[in-house]
Amino acid sequence: MSRVAGRTAALAATLLLATPVIARADGPTIEDVAVRIDAVWILLCAALVFIMHAGFGMLESGLVRQKNTVNVLMKNFINVALGVITFYLVGYGLSGEGNSLFGTSGFMLKGVDVRDPMTLVLFVFGLMFCATAATIVSGAMAERMKWSAYLVYAFFMTALIYPVVAKWVWTGDGWLNKLGFLDFAGSTVVHLVGATAAFAGLLLLGPRMGKYGPGRRINAIPGHDLPLATLGAMILWFGWYGFNVGSTLGAGDPALIGWTALTTTLGGGAGTLAGMTVIWIKARKPDLSMTLNGALGGLVAITATCAFVGFGSAIIVGAVGGALAVGAALLFDRLRLDDPVGAMAVHGVGGAWGTLAVGLFGYTDITSAEPVGVGLFTGGGFHQLGVQALGLIATMVWVFAVSTVVFTVIKRTIGLRVSEQEEYEGLDVGEHGTGAYHGDLLGSGARGSDAFPGRARP
Repeated sequence: MSRVAGRTAALAATLLLATPVIARADGPTIEDVAVRIDAVWILLCAALVFIMHAGFGMLESGLVRQKNTVNVLMKNFINVALGVITFYLVGYGLSGEGNSLFGTSGFMLKGVDVRDPMTLVLFVFGLMFCATAATIVSGAMAERMKWSAYLVYAFFMTALIYPVVAKWVWTGDGWLNKLGFLDFAGSTVVHLVGATAAFAGLLLLGPRMGKYGPGRRINAIPGHDLPLATLGAMILWFGWYGFNVGSTLGAGDPALIGWTALTTTLGGGAGTLAGMTVIWIKARKPDLSMTLNGALGGLVAITATCAFVGFGSAIIVGAVGGALAVGAALLFDRLRLDDPVGAMAVHGVGGAWGTLAVGLFGYTDITSAEPVGVGLFTGGGFHQLGVQALGLIATMVWVFAVSTVVFTVIKRTIGLRVSEQEEYEGLDVGEHGTGAYHGDLLGSGARGSDAFPGRARP
């Protein structure tokens, strides 16, 4: 309701005047129509965020080997289902009203006015963001993590880790919110959270068999379906309009809706071109998978800033995000952090850059005639940059600490990694008893290039 403003009221008034049925004395008021428009808008955007899970599934399954396709798709599908239940039971309450660190009410929607027209659509919108944070880890730890271990981790991510950060940033009494930390749609709250958890998990999980050889040798393990990965990236870009533009949380400000839509598009386009350029210079070929990661890096970076920066700045933010995503992926590989889909580089480095970019290029009231500069380069000094850096560090410390505990307990109890034999044969058959394609159950000969470089079959 707080987002229902003058422009929605004007639209509602127009509808009332133009439609005799609506304008009856016993019909809905202007405020009623405005709320209905907002509710439809938010639910539509929630559906677009839901579609992003299909994009993640296509992208990640295309970037892993054929024998692990089902496993990756299962993770992405289960994230939504598990996220729905855990967010309802625990996560919504922890991210809601309470003290400055965590929410203390609203668990299972108890005490919440569920007859308020906006409450439930905002709940659905929020849980889609929660599930997205969990999805980021599935790709980073792909091809060797136990299915049961993933389920335990995903529960803690959606029930505890993500909701606490969302509370800090997006609730009025959250401590980062009180300090003025700005993250419009989740560069930190969603993307950096997922990437930091993935980093904690990778330190305990280790690289895939055959990925790294003696010395500094890095063996390429290409994905099995780049057309599928490309489709996934395009679906993600499509869904990002729900992610970023939907974070207006209402249709009451069409100017802001248009602004965030354009900055999101510019950021994604600039990230794509920058990512392609970096890998072209480095590898002397415009590699497709790295170009896709450049696009996603640009989109992740513009996620925090889309409602706070001008169009030229959006291009800069997206371009730097795309370039960093590709450069960081190459660096992580040299550090022997085996991330098959580049999730840490895209969501972690891109998310961190986007968060800091608010403190460099940011304005408040961006669509007004006289926006107020809060960034270092927009006349606001260092204050906002310092607040953004503090929020960044606090989030990473919280997520890394809790994730390390969770992954350590998992490793010492049910185990974090599949057996060497199962990793070689593929997690599709070993964990799920089926393959993604005809012939996957006929033996290793049907999988061709799935063999590990430089390693004999165990």
